[in-house]
This record gives sequence, structure tokens and C-alpha cells, in this order.
Amino acid sequence: MMEVKDYYSVLGVPRNADEKAIKKAFRQLARENHPDLNPDNAQAEQRFKEINEAYEVLSDSDKRRKYDQFGAQWEQYERAGVNPNDFARGFGGGSRNVSPEEFERIFGGFGGRAGGSPGGSGFSDFFETLFGAGQAGSRAGQDTPFGGFSPRQARRQSEVETDITLEEAFHGTTRTLQKPDGQRIEVSIPAGIQNGARVRAGDVLLRVRVKPHARFRQENKDLHVTVAVDLYTALLGGEVEVPTLERPVALTIPGGTQSGKRFRLRGLGMPGMKKSEKRGDLFAEISVSLPTTLSPKERKLVEELRALRHEAS
Repeated sequence: MMEVKDYYSVLGVPRNADEKAIKKAFRQLARENHPDLNPDNAQAEQRFKEINEAYEVLSDSDKRRKYDQFGAQWEQYERAGVNPNDFARGFGGGSRNVSPEEFERIFGGFGGRAGGSPGGSGFSDFFETLFGAGQAGSRAGQDTPFGGFSPRQARRQSEVETDITLEEAFHGTTRTLQKPDGQRIEVSIPAGIQNGARVRAGDVLLRVRVKPHARFRQENKDLHVTVAVDLYTALLGGEVEVPTLERPVALTIPGGTQSGKRFRLRGLGMPGMKKSEKRGDLFAEISVSLPTTLSPKERKLVEELRALRHEAS
């Protein structure tokens, strides 16, 4: 059975809420659940669609009146196999409501359900069947709580994907896209962009995928890298070279450094998208490399060292 939508509950407003209260609730919820602020969050994206649909109805006086009239009795109409649009026209274009008793008296012998319009607008079957396909867009598209990028526009925009390297994500880059109408546009991808983030260019949303790197691993703004250290430096301490996405840096490690030990190099991670100077950190994990072959003299020294350790213990 088609799911009945309680648009008032979706926006968290009472049934007698005025236009100002509805608009305020919509803007707050839409901002919290906007796809650009919740990348790779399917739950937030679904919630965003529900919020937009609810506002599409409750912000329009005609749609709201029709919803208030038929929404509560929707399940009864469905069980009777009656399309609420046809039902409304049959009683004077929706000029009055019908009690459950009257409904049962008229349609008591019917079964089945009304067929929802599959549509392609992103609205639910409930919306499409109650208002008809192509009826969206009267009000929600006029509100732009995201700096000109409204939820209505977000639903209409086509989304394409592109792969970039970690180096491109670090420095920023561009991509040339071809729109459905054949127009080619250049999209700037800012430095510090995260995997899965979206960049808007007109009516196109570019989803960016940062490809895995052979050496670095990214966690938000932080980077992780494994640094090979020879046995002698690990035992005695010394200076090792740590790669970064800009240039190698020197790191001094103490004697007795164990394999797996991590050192934090502040400010050498990814830049921030909005504040490039707010950079993440680089974590260098030490991996002690043991020699695979020993000269006779080296072997003798190692054996002497082992003997000394045994004596000390």
C-alpha cells in the first residue's frame, strides 16, 4: 500500500502553522540535511527530499487545502480503489470532505488500491497521485537558503562524476564538462576537496572521487604515510626523510623507535576547502626494515650484541 505522508510531522509544525512558521522550519531542516553538507549520506539525502516535498505542499495554499481535505482519508480511498483526484471532481471539485461513514456507504463494496504515478520528479507516489505529475515547483524553488542553490534546483540538477588524484585534491584542479545541450563548461575544483564532495557549476553537480594513492592515505584533512627506517637508525636514533605532497621533510626519531610508532607532523596534511591555511596533519608511521643479508663481520657483531643482551637480562 502506498505510504501516507504526514507533511506536518515531516517539518515538525502543527496543523495550524502559518506560512512564516512553515518557511522557518523548512529552511532549518533543509540546511541541516542538504546533500552538499552531507556527502555520501543516503539517509540525509532521503530526508532532504521529504522535507522539500512537504514544503512544496504546505507552502502552497491550494495544495495545502487539498492535502488537508484528502490526506487524512487517503488510506480509505486507496482501499476503495479510488483516485483522490477523481473522487474530488465527483464531489464538486473538492468543495467538501466526506465522512468515513458516507465513504463506506458509497464505496463499501470496493477493494484494491489506487495506482500511484511513478513519475520522475523525485517526489513520492503519494504526492504524484494526489497532485498529479508535473505539479511541483510553485513555491519551494523560490527559497534559496543555500546562497542561491535552492532545494528545488538541487532536485533538477544533473549530477556527473569525475576522478582526480590526491595531488589534484591537494592543489586544486579543473575539469571540462559537456552538458546535455552540448555546451562545454570548465569547473574549478578547490584545493582540499574531500572524496565524495560535490561542486556546483550552474545546473550541473560534479561529484568528485579522489582516487586511492600509492603512498598516502587520506582521512578527512589528515594524511597518513608509512616511512621505512633501517634497523640501525631505529636502534640508535637519527634523522629520516618523510615524504609530503609538497616536498620531503626531515624527522628526527629517538633511539629505540619501534616499528608501528607514529609521529605527528602538524600542518602538513590537506588544506581546508574554505580556509586553505587551516591544514590537517601528516602522520608518519615507522616501519623498521631488517637487513635480508649480513656480511660475516656484521653477523659476528649481531651475535655479540645478542650475547650482551642475554647477559644483561
